[in-house]
Amino acid sequence: MRGDEARLLLGFPPNSPVTLSHVKAAYKRKAWECHPDRVPVHEKLDAESKFKSMSEAYDFLLNGHGAQGEGSSAAMYTRVVRTGVPSVRKGKSNAALIGIPFFLIVGGTVGIGAIRAYRAYEKEKLEHPSHNPFLP
Repeated sequence: MRGDEARLLLGFPPNSPVTLSHVKAAYKRKAWECHPDRVPVHEKLDAESKFKSMSEAYDFLLNGHGAQGEGSSAAMYTRVVRTGVPSVRKGKSNAALIGIPFFLIVGGTVGIGAIRAYRAYEKEKLEHPSHNPFLP
């Protein structure tokens, strides 16, 4: 298939420069118009052949033979490799959501331990008034 034929099938003038976004939009529009599932039964064979030729034209233009700019497959592959897996939070940190409960748990445990140690010290001091636990 030649570039002019592919452009004409998708509704572009011959020898016109087209970008990947224009090709995609034209293909979606044409596919919606002549998809074999959307036409009456008696027009189905004609719609199938038209849809196949339109798909070939779309593939031809997408593979860099006719689309300019961002349309090459190497550029799309490089873009996918660079972005990787998108993050769910898009860079927002959960440090506060994780830090606050952690601080409360650790602080509460230390606080309860300190209160128990203080009560044990007071009880020991009442039972043995002359004994000082900090002196030998």
